[in-house]
Amino acid sequence: MAGLIGGARTDGAAARAPLAPGEVEIVPGALDVQALVLCDHASNAMPPEFDDLGLPAAQLERHIGYDIGAAWVTRRLAARLGCPAVLSTFSRLLIDPNRGLDDPTLVMRLSDGAIVPGNAALDEAGVAERVERFYAPYDRAVGAAVGAALEAGRPPAVIAIHSFTPFWKGQLRPWHIGLLWHEDLRLTGPLFERLRAEPDLVVGDNEPYHGWLKGDTIDRHARRHGLPDVLVELRQDLISTRPEAEAWADRLAGMLEPILADWRSSAGAGACVRRADA
Repeated sequence: MAGLIGGARTDGAAARAPLAPGEVEIVPGALDVQALVLCDHASNAMPPEFDDLGLPAAQLERHIGYDIGAAWVTRRLAARLGCPAVLSTFSRLLIDPNRGLDDPTLVMRLSDGAIVPGNAALDEAGVAERVERFYAPYDRAVGAAVGAALEAGRPPAVIAIHSFTPFWKGQLRPWHIGLLWHEDLRLTGPLFERLRAEPDLVVGDNEPYHGWLKGDTIDRHARRHGLPDVLVELRQDLISTRPEAEAWADRLAGMLEPILADWRSSAGAGACVRRADA
């Protein structure tokens, strides 16, 4: 049953009514699974009054507007695992919910060669307005999901889904999937093992980005509570259609299910596991 809870929309797996940018999409799930799936850059939606920030529509369809395919992966993965998910419903060009409030890239003036006219002259008051309207509701929804699990005595493993471009500055990115991490390998380590056992995959270790960004979503909501986390980066050309994205979600679910079972059996007892060269 779909409804609004605390300003956030909850939806089943069936077709969803369009969400207004600034609302938060919440996929309900069982706390007993002890997992939470997040999608910071799920949508390229803009309220009409922002006039697409002065950009041609084609720019919003690029990765600068959102993480292509990530929302499909997130919804399917949550459904397969039976756990909750939280997804943003606005373009990262308005404000990036995967940044700390003091991060200079919180509102992008220039993104992958595209000047963003609607952000060029944005002052502190304008940024604060976007924080209140878009960033804060998503941040509160993630915090509430984590808090509900902790209050129930079911600490969740946090899985964040992102996507990346197959080329960057003219260079091919060879990885099919990358796992981003910082010190804690409780979730990432066993997922690396399963991914690297697949002969058809090139797996990135903190590629194409490093796995620690001060004040990012995982830092704010997983690491501060000592929860295991992994940020999954999928190459966007592999998940650009819904069937492809859902097939990847199914593949990840099959790997994550035994890992989460181990987490449930040891939750609260396992300290952060660090790699020797971390």
